[in-house]
Amino acid sequence: MLGTVSAAHAADMPDLPILRGGFTDGLSKSSVNWQGGYVGGQAGYGASDEHFNGSNKTMLDTLLDHNVIQQMDVANWNLGLGGQSTRSSGYGAFFGYNGQWDDVVLGLEVSYLHGSFGGTSQASKELVSGSALSDGFFHDVKVTSSAGISISDMATFRGRAAYAWGCFLPYVFGGFALGKADISRTVLVEDAVSATILGPFTRLQPLSATDTVHNHMIYGYTAGLGVDVNLVGGLFARAEWEYIRFTTNIDTSINTVRAGLGYKF
Repeated sequence: MLGTVSAAHAADMPDLPILRGGFTDGLSKSSVNWQGGYVGGQAGYGASDEHFNGSNKTMLDTLLDHNVIQQMDVANWNLGLGGQSTRSSGYGAFFGYNGQWDDVVLGLEVSYLHGSFGGTSQASKELVSGSALSDGFFHDVKVTSSAGISISDMATFRGRAAYAWGCFLPYVFGGFALGKADISRTVLVEDAVSATILGPFTRLQPLSATDTVHNHMIYGYTAGLGVDVNLVGGLFARAEWEYIRFTTNIDTSINTVRAGLGYKF
């Protein structure tokens, strides 16, 4: 009889290796306490995709306002700036706070990454008017357009939803994104005139416009998923994928994969 006492279980509990009186943590599948604040460092690698189409149209409209060559519909020329994709690495940090209810973990987090994401594009188009314009001359017009963006710092403010499973904490997140960028846009219009379509053409003074801003604050949104893995005590490792989109004059999307190491207090 004394030998069987150690295997006794409470009658109304599942097959747990403890008595009811000593069981206080519920039936959680996780033995890790994710509740509380945490901080960590991270490194990432990813691709940025820039869409330049239409980014300089407003500048060109302003530059050619009341100019006779607008009769050639120059402002609507398809200059073929198109899109660019570049790859870069970065490093940064993250911190946040988790609240835990059994296996469900909800939290808020700020994630920061420093790197060099962005790209540039340049295109040109030249066309001779098929007939004399209202000034009585044929015009040979060439437009060169360029645009570029360089994003050095990104911060995302996220809401996280996670589910604790053993030592793993898979999660999804979404939120608001801020970035610091250098943005440059340039338009150059060269015009030459002739009394006949065969020339010779006399080159006129070119027209140009440049818009350059440094350390410009850009805005967007973020979404992604990842997993935290408890290593020992409060120490955990992280693997994550994040998507960020900035909707500026130059539409930019950034995809990164990241690895990190953090500590929960």
